[in-house]
Amino acid sequence: MRRSERLLYAANGVDLRVVDLELTDGEHVEQPFVRTPQAAGAVVFHDGRALLLWRHRPVTDTWGWEIPLGEIGPDEDPESAAARLVAEQTGWRPGPLTPLIRIRTAEDVADSDHVIFVAYQAAPIVTPTGAQAHERERAEWLPVLGIQRLISEQAITSATTAAALLHLLADLLQARASH
Repeated sequence: MRRSERLLYAANGVDLRVVDLELTDGEHVEQPFVRTPQAAGAVVFHDGRALLLWRHRPVTDTWGWEIPLGEIGPDEDPESAAARLVAEQTGWRPGPLTPLIRIRTAEDVADSDHVIFVAYQAAPIVTPTGAQAHERERAEWLPVLGIQRLISEQAITSATTAAALLHLLADLLQARASH
């Protein structure tokens, strides 16, 4: 049971806190954790492929494939945020979004809450001159049948991305088995 918590540090929308916990045996322990804003994202899937971003993460100095994901803005619902983030990060406007999965990536150390949707179609965003919208991190359509290999090779290390893509694969297999 959470008895109390105190703020140690706050910057850029992320708080480092210490919580006083009472364990089931009555013992009290202090546990540090990170409080983050709720995030939304989407798997955009079409014709056997998922739209992924090749991103660099400076803190770990790693590169990897990720789904579009980011903070939900003020006065924005998760679905609207996911649609906005897909468009901003990839240059593709997703079709209708439906809920896919909601996960917390590291419950013992953070309260990261990620709401993930799926879209089964998308249209490229084009400028008035006909060129695709401004350059972004590299976005590519990758075959979903290669997702497990990418995870094994550490080309996908994001827990949110891995969980969302594997959930989509499970849904696709279940739908196929029911036919």
